Amino acid sequence: MEKLCMVRRLLRKWASISALVLIGGLIFLNGGVLSEPQFSAMFVFGDSLIDNGNNNFINSQAKANFWPYGIDFFQGPTGRFTNGKTCIDFLAELIGLPYLPPYAIPFAVGRDIINGVNFASAAGGILEQSGQALGDRFSFSRQVENFGIIKRQLQNQLNDTDLQHYLEKALAVLILGSNDYINNYLIPSYGSRAKYKPEQFADLLITHYTKHLMVRDQPAGHQLHLAVFSPWVRSWGSNFLSCALHDQGLRRFFVAGVPALGCSPAQRTVARTPAGKCVNFSNDVAQMFNTRLKTLVDRLNATHADATFIYGDTFNAFMEILGHPSKYGLSVVNEACCGSGRNRAEKTCFPLSIPCMNREQYAFWDGYHPTQAVHRVLALMAYNGPDSLSYPINLHQMAHI
Repeated sequence: MEKLCMVRRLLRKWASISALVLIGGLIFLNGGVLSEPQFSAMFVFGDSLIDNGNNNFINSQAKANFWPYGIDFFQGPTGRFTNGKTCIDFLAELIGLPYLPPYAIPFAVGRDIINGVNFASAAGGILEQSGQALGDRFSFSRQVENFGIIKRQLQNQLNDTDLQHYLEKALAVLILGSNDYINNYLIPSYGSRAKYKPEQFADLLITHYTKHLMVRDQPAGHQLHLAVFSPWVRSWGSNFLSCALHDQGLRRFFVAGVPALGCSPAQRTVARTPAGKCVNFSNDVAQMFNTRLKTLVDRLNATHADATFIYGDTFNAFMEILGHPSKYGLSVVNEACCGSGRNRAEKTCFPLSIPCMNREQYAFWDGYHPTQAVHRVLALMAYNGPDSLSYPINLHQMAHI
């Protein structure tokens, strides 16, 4: 109750200056500089929406390290699945941090990691098998393990007390779940749809999601009771259980839902929906997961006074952008900027493809991934959006708790 009252006070406090912050954010995203970082670091877990190059270093078919990907990014093609910056790049600018190195890059060590690391991997999902048809990828569990490796490197730079404070003030961003649908449940060859009803599959995802986020928050019957084992096994098991992100010291979480998958050009092309129509089933199953994820955020905020959790409503953020494109400077929402065939999404954005010229007016870069223009809006919605999109508070408010 005390935590809820604090949140309400913060909401009232920041409501009066939210417009000013939004204007400041827009100015900042166009070249301004924040003097002090609002978080000590940012650690990112996710999939191709925010992968910034991890898949470049593994044996995967899901890569974007070729032109015209990165055509509007100052470093060119880096592995980002868009034409320019991702929402993570924009968030880094907004909170005063440099762009994060991808975890898998060989020279991301020492001082390079002190501002945070991006662990996101294209084709990676909450479940291990999601995306397996595309080759190697870092699943959510692997990304959590990789964070543990980075934490051990940070222990060489910070003493125990400083490391604890550093992690408590760091921001963890989680954007996962899309591949568990588009590269698992919605593909018959994976078998998940025959095995699970949509509600059951959403429950399965939340169970695994919670396990990697908060081991000690697992429902009764799901925890490993170490007392029955020998001292050596109890010691090993305790270290194993500490792999969960909260148990490793992170305390500020932004967990994003699955976007409106059925409105992507790729999904609409496969289903051959009429112009302007989305694939209802794909959106419905995505929302089953999102509803449960938001409920999880409520439960964790109520039961873990030492941490703060935000639910990012990516689904409705996308629906807002696609439903009111001119409000965000967009004019093309039904087809991809790079690709060919129906909706420019029948064939993907291959190397040396010729993309559209007016990229800032397109919502989608390729069949599934948004343009830099949409990534910019998504970042601002997370940073300073209303509680209908960033719940129960936004990242700017979290930074001042």
